[in-house]
Amino acid sequence: MISLSASSFLNKTGVPGCSTHLSLRQPRARSSPAFFRVLSTLGSSRDPNGSVLIETSSSSLETSADIVVPKSTVSGGVQDVYGEDAATEDMPITPWSLSVASGYTLLRDPHHNKGLAFSHRERDAHYLRGLLPPTVISQDLQVKKMMHTLRQYQVPLQRYMCMMDLQETNERLFYKLLIDHVEELLPVVYTPTVGEACQKYGSIFLRPQGLFISLKEKGKILEVLRNWPEKNIQVIVVTDGERILGLGDLGCQGMGIPVGKLSLYTALGGVRPSACLPVTIDVGTNNEKLLNDEFYIGLRQRRATGEEYSELMHEFMTAVKQNYGEKVVIQFEDFANHNAFDLLAKYGATHLVFNDDIQGTASVVLAGLIAALRFVGGSLSNHRFLFLGAGEAGTGIAELIALEISKKTQIPLEEARKNIWLVDSKGLIVSSRKESIQHFKKPWAHDHEPIKDLVDAVKAIKPTVLIGTSGVGQTFTQEVVETMAKLNEKPIILALSNPTSQSECTAEEAYRWSEGRAIFASGSPFAAVEYEGKTFVPGQANNAYIFPGFGLGLIMSGTIRVHDDMLLAASEALAEQLMEEHYEKGMIFPPFRNIRKISARIAARVAAKAYELGLATRLPQPKELEQCAESSMYSPSYRSYR
Repeated sequence: MISLSASSFLNKTGVPGCSTHLSLRQPRARSSPAFFRVLSTLGSSRDPNGSVLIETSSSSLETSADIVVPKSTVSGGVQDVYGEDAATEDMPITPWSLSVASGYTLLRDPHHNKGLAFSHRERDAHYLRGLLPPTVISQDLQVKKMMHTLRQYQVPLQRYMCMMDLQETNERLFYKLLIDHVEELLPVVYTPTVGEACQKYGSIFLRPQGLFISLKEKGKILEVLRNWPEKNIQVIVVTDGERILGLGDLGCQGMGIPVGKLSLYTALGGVRPSACLPVTIDVGTNNEKLLNDEFYIGLRQRRATGEEYSELMHEFMTAVKQNYGEKVVIQFEDFANHNAFDLLAKYGATHLVFNDDIQGTASVVLAGLIAALRFVGGSLSNHRFLFLGAGEAGTGIAELIALEISKKTQIPLEEARKNIWLVDSKGLIVSSRKESIQHFKKPWAHDHEPIKDLVDAVKAIKPTVLIGTSGVGQTFTQEVVETMAKLNEKPIILALSNPTSQSECTAEEAYRWSEGRAIFASGSPFAAVEYEGKTFVPGQANNAYIFPGFGLGLIMSGTIRVHDDMLLAASEALAEQLMEEHYEKGMIFPPFRNIRKISARIAARVAAKAYELGLATRLPQPKELEQCAESSMYSPSYRSYR
């Protein structure tokens, strides 16, 4: 056992500010020559237990060429302090943690555990003999075994819990499983199952998977961030749990959303798991059921609002920038409308922030609409849009559509908005309501007489595109869909509310009520539909098409601010991924099985736009951005340990 006691050495290994012992366990016969070249430059003595104590100074570390920490060869990646990325996948590495993991500890380290895939040589080298059954199996066989196990569960939440348990025991196998079976497992780790998981999070919670920052931590948030074991964070997904999907206020139990989103950042966008940090801001909940639930894990108080809420969020945003720097992506998730718009406006000019509900949803829906033009013809400026729902998603999508129309036609943004109409809980948003509506709805208050019911609004506005973001299920009734079908040869109907129970209509209803003529997509997945001998494959306007690649593009370019043009670039890149075979099935989104290629293309376009706008800091710009994106993606394949 070798113990190093030197804060400067720890700083070199990516653990800034620590002054503690770093225990390194390495089999004598197989010790790294480079490692002992390091030791030869340092003075040493033995403690009473026989451990070698290395005493050093910052000057000796600064001058020793042998201990320069290898930098990542992966563009845009977290600094690779242990040299993993300097090696190819067939080159052996040492399973470094804060120590060289071995024995029982290694089997319980999710970052390095391989289960029965440890070779006989590795079992000898890392003291695993007897701790595992004698059989050695491949990672591919482990994937096959896990899929067999998952398919035995009939309840989706059981599959979710099984996947979360795997993530906490064997991280690489979890991501290998998710990548190889993304179309089958995406609904398990995210929409719609994650909604039920959040509702029952207090009952199924076993171990922390992120940071919980509550009002009790006010004044100490920087200290709390430093409690997280990983120091090189590139993406933070944060929620306050007030508007989880279409399920409302779930308080602290909203943590399932950041955890799920960041799993997709890694699986679909290739961002290293250690670079991802899920955060829940707990300011209480107004959900009486949770407040009276003995298993609830959050603060048992009504939600903080006003200055108390703003101060906590400001402390969090300031601490994140202080601890992780200017280029950390902060993705807001499932905040209530009033806070979501305010936070985006307040921090958009000072931080690298992205609201997935406003901007991510808008980008993926715009991509679907661009693709749908293949079926209906014309350009976006030729169409009329009617939204049911005027919250974050609805107004975000509407604004991005208007921006795209404005850029393509060179007309003013105010003019582009005139073909876009929104209906909220009180009816059509019109100019006579302008004084009584929230500020983010005001741009959509056009001149028209008030209309209360959706079907009457459809008849009056005569939209070619109907988009649902209301969070209320079964609101696209048979009369509404049939009216759309009477007005349009190929009506575009997007029922985007999540989870499935909140969808405005089902795929089967949309195709049947439109006599098979609808171009349909939803927020949650629906199975293929047979109608009069033809098979229709409904699209899923899932934000997972956009945010993993979008975030990767920000990271690989070192972008410091998000610009609307980047969202437009992401939409166009996604729309380009559809092939003729997809259009033949009525699809307006490509299949998820190619999602890593899609994310790389989106990342390249986003990065290119960042360089064009002068917002990128990683210079010089790589010549082949798409190739750069693909090469920077995390691989879940096992590494050989020496």
